[in-house]
Amino acid sequence: MKAITYRRYGPPEVLEVVHLPKPAPGNNELLIRVRATTVSTADWRMRSLEVPRGFGVLTRLAFGMFSPRKPILGCELSGEIEAIGSSVTSFKMGDHVVAYRGFDLGCHAQYVCIKANGAVSIKPSHLSFEQASALCFGGATMLDFYRRAALKAGDRVLVIGASGTVGSAAVQLAKHTGAYVTATCSGENVALVKSLGADQVIDYTKTDFTKLGQLFDIIVDTVGIAPFERSKAVLMKGGRLLMIVASLPAMLKAPWQSFFSGVKIIAAPAAERPEYVKQLCDLASAEKFIPLIDRCYPFERIVDAHRHVDQGHKKGSVVIVIEDLALV
Repeated sequence: MKAITYRRYGPPEVLEVVHLPKPAPGNNELLIRVRATTVSTADWRMRSLEVPRGFGVLTRLAFGMFSPRKPILGCELSGEIEAIGSSVTSFKMGDHVVAYRGFDLGCHAQYVCIKANGAVSIKPSHLSFEQASALCFGGATMLDFYRRAALKAGDRVLVIGASGTVGSAAVQLAKHTGAYVTATCSGENVALVKSLGADQVIDYTKTDFTKLGQLFDIIVDTVGIAPFERSKAVLMKGGRLLMIVASLPAMLKAPWQSFFSGVKIIAAPAAERPEYVKQLCDLASAEKFIPLIDRCYPFERIVDAHRHVDQGHKKGSVVIVIEDLALV
């Protein structure tokens, strides 16, 4: 099979196409023929080592000090089951599925093996493979943060960076819960974010969210520009600050700031729970959550896809389409 690998950290040009043996599923595994995957901000950070302040050495310790320990990036996919292990009863060959490998990575390849009882679910029938491949990264992140924040109907939620993969998921999932959602984005994306269901959309280039004269139960900071020191004045008593992107010093201060302020600061990485994939697929089937797609690239142009993600202005997810004829 073909896969995209990288052997050193650096710019998109470190990526290369290689030929690897086609994997075989174990007893409780599925062999998935990947139809589409994404290039996420996680892929960008692990490839480039452009991580929040304080995480450089920790990232190298986790993923490879001098070269990547996991050379195939990609944390989510959609595809078709080509083979199943002898113990598998919950899926059958030919099923169209969505899977989330998270930090196990490996989705930028023609084939991936994943445990049948892992983070995999039947693809919503009305979604294309391209749409379905983008269900999990932003959606699972926000399901976990909202679970820890105890999001409930009637909460007033501010989503900062609402046009990105995580931000667009944050808007939709909060609205599904019954929250009143205020969102920030650039002026060119205001109409797009309104279409996601936001009740109020603010052009951050013109209006500072701290000057709105409003208080919020939950602030979701997807871009790392709303630390506690900036957000505390507009958080309700007992409010929750969700720092999706945060520096290591900010994360270390969070427990003390929470204790003394009465505001709950949630800054740890999102947990990867298999049930989130099924939950997202159910929401998508009910048309309560539809992933936002920026653009699609063919597999052989994955370097261009990474260049686009590197610019930091994508709207939703960047999808990689893997066609049969281009890879045989």
